[in-house]
Amino acid sequence: MTSQSLADMSLAAFDRVVESTAGFRLRQGQRDMAQCIANALSDVTLGDHPDPKQSIAVIQAGTGVGKSAAYLSTSVAMALALKTRVLISTATVSLQEQLMTKDLPALAAVLDTPFVYALAKGRGRYVCKLKLERFAGDGERVDLFEGEEDAAPVRTAFAGQRQDVNPEERRIRLYSAFADALASGNWDGDRDDLAEQPESRDWSFVAADRHTCTARHCPKYSQCSYYNARTQLSQAQVIVANHDLVLATLGKKALPELDKCLVVFDEGHHLPAVALDQFSSTMELSSLRWLDKLPKALAEVSEKIQVTLTQDVSTLAQQLKTALFDVGRMVMDLLAVNSTGYDGVLRLKNGVLPTAFHDPMTLIHGHARGLSDALESLGAEVKLVAKEDPSQAPSCAVLYAKLGQLAPKLTGVLSTSSLLLAHGPQPLAKWFQSDTSSGLVFLTAHACPMVPGDLLRDHLWSQVRGTVISSASLTSCGSFDYFLNEAGLAGMAHVSTLEVESPFNYATQGQLIVVETVADPKDALAYTREMVAELLLDLAQVKHGALALFTSRVQMKAAVDALSGSLQALVLVQGQMARGRLLAAHQARIEAGQASVIFGLQSFGEGLDLPGKLCETVFIAKLPFSPPSDPVDEARSEWLKGIGRDPFSELVVPATGIKLLQWTGRAIRSENDHATVICYDRRLLRQAFGRRMLAGLPPYAVSRRVSSLL
Repeated sequence: MTSQSLADMSLAAFDRVVESTAGFRLRQGQRDMAQCIANALSDVTLGDHPDPKQSIAVIQAGTGVGKSAAYLSTSVAMALALKTRVLISTATVSLQEQLMTKDLPALAAVLDTPFVYALAKGRGRYVCKLKLERFAGDGERVDLFEGEEDAAPVRTAFAGQRQDVNPEERRIRLYSAFADALASGNWDGDRDDLAEQPESRDWSFVAADRHTCTARHCPKYSQCSYYNARTQLSQAQVIVANHDLVLATLGKKALPELDKCLVVFDEGHHLPAVALDQFSSTMELSSLRWLDKLPKALAEVSEKIQVTLTQDVSTLAQQLKTALFDVGRMVMDLLAVNSTGYDGVLRLKNGVLPTAFHDPMTLIHGHARGLSDALESLGAEVKLVAKEDPSQAPSCAVLYAKLGQLAPKLTGVLSTSSLLLAHGPQPLAKWFQSDTSSGLVFLTAHACPMVPGDLLRDHLWSQVRGTVISSASLTSCGSFDYFLNEAGLAGMAHVSTLEVESPFNYATQGQLIVVETVADPKDALAYTREMVAELLLDLAQVKHGALALFTSRVQMKAAVDALSGSLQALVLVQGQMARGRLLAAHQARIEAGQASVIFGLQSFGEGLDLPGKLCETVFIAKLPFSPPSDPVDEARSEWLKGIGRDPFSELVVPATGIKLLQWTGRAIRSENDHATVICYDRRLLRQAFGRRMLAGLPPYAVSRRVSSLL
């Protein structure tokens, strides 16, 4: 098929979806989006080619456009015609659920060609049956509770009875319940399918993990929950994943190869932050008992498979532990000099490691490299034994898991020390952190790239061929420039942009009121006091549902503490209960004819869908600037200033503009909604940067309101 016929065919699929959807209104913006996607994806070259064609379509689709229907119908139809696959990546579980339970089934019912779709999850979402077998019941439980030897008994409940149990007894009961559920067929090994989610620490001991997995050499391979899911995934033409998984598995073949399939990144504005997180590195400078276990594990495994270790791992481990403690003491001394206590973050100015740290950090890296080489070499020998003598596969799987339990910590030391020692024209963000919340001093060292665009350009965009990036908030202050720069797409000839306006009439359906406070928002105490007073007056006017968004827990607590008895009865606070339960309680109140207000932090400013009476007012306590103490943001600002650029204008304002667009987007969710946004930050109208942000918002009817203190 020619490029034009492919585009026409995929657009026809979109039209068929629209025509077959009961009560669906034709939205020109949605069709424009579908046309853009069809054109972009039809003119790419998939697979091996000396001069492949690439195309990346960046599309902002306002609330109500129906972007998932636009990209699903066109990309899936085209993939089926090309006999390839579509990888759809999201940032939130809620969108994944929408795609899997609503959008994809609806599409499958309409398209002439049947297709299979599946949800991809990381290995850690599945139970390792070999670990579970060891830890449940009377099996060997080596290193089950590493680092918790001195843990005190905890209060917990079983069958409605509260009693004192120690961590080991409690976990054995939990794992036995998991094993029973697997044996009875009531559970498939997927953590998300458990009726009650286990604590992360509890799950980590039995979760599947690449460091402890011998794959086909494992005696449980044919029954493995993760590999069974991988098999189902290989049979699907449409795969739904998340940004973290896509970036974490680049080059590992856990997902389709990106140059051989079509790719859609929905909620694409999250990609830069996910990239920074994926390529950051951390190592512990305290809690180092794992280094006592490492040589013992290496010695035990080498003895059992009769392989001689070529390095003195006991000496290496002791030297590494000593060097880590030395650096920890140096960090403690610096924290004592630079702060009033041992809690806090100590960022390295300009990413330069102090001279005094060079020698011990070089020792750390050298010792870690030696231990890592020994660990990898021994692990390869274990796999070789299992391959050559299948009768030893069960015991080899246990031995490999013993080694793998220690691999992540060692890898963290190796990668973090390498980054801390590195210094180039574009510095890294580097910092030490101390936390005493547990009663003990917990020290960590961190290093992270500062420019996400470079990471995405080198590791992601160099691989993809046909890609769609979509979101309701890709522009900031009325321009794509900030996102394109952050995502590493600026200046690329094969990148196109399209902004599709929302079908909502914001000028008639909503209004934005900016309250002129007496206090300057920079005066935190005075401003919070005045903002809370204004908010309380407005809360008393709420008739149905409302959402109040705060920039910090301190700010939200001040508002909660100021609530009168009558207002306390209508407010639901984030953190008081699980998110799902809180939203259900809010909806139940509204349906019962009561007023209800949700108090939330920044995570409630995105992805929350409260149409109609569920949210008729959004209160914004303050412009959502990120906390100034983030070490990566601080380091990047420092670097930009050093090369004569303005980080506030270049980074802070557009990033805040995107958040403000998301926050105000909670107000109007359908063509029938009428809602008011009240922002208590006068800078939105008074300051030039505020007016820049305002220019990027939907065209609300904007008005000022004088503070009650005037």
